[in-house]
Amino acid sequence: MTKILVNDYPIEVDKMTSKQMEHNSSAKRLVQLEFKVKHEDYHDITTLLYKNDFDITIPEENLQFQATIQNYTTSFTNLYEKGSVGDFYLELIEKS
Repeated sequence: MTKILVNDYPIEVDKMTSKQMEHNSSAKRLVQLEFKVKHEDYHDITTLLYKNDFDITIPEENLQFQATIQNYTTSFTNLYEKGSVGDFYLELIEKS
């Protein structure tokens, strides 16, 4: 499991892919994340994601950059029920 920081908020990631890609005629970092969100963390995570302006730190790869959401899905739209867990998929693309 990998830990990343999104605006200094730690997220334990089950699967992560990080690559350079061509986007609008410039090279940018794209990070694809899969992680679980528990009922207890749902409000914090969704509030964080609504900001869509992120400082990303990936200590394992010694990476730090600013990003926005390119793609985002979740298996759950309501994790307010105690004990529920949702699968989140998040793609972050580096800002220019």
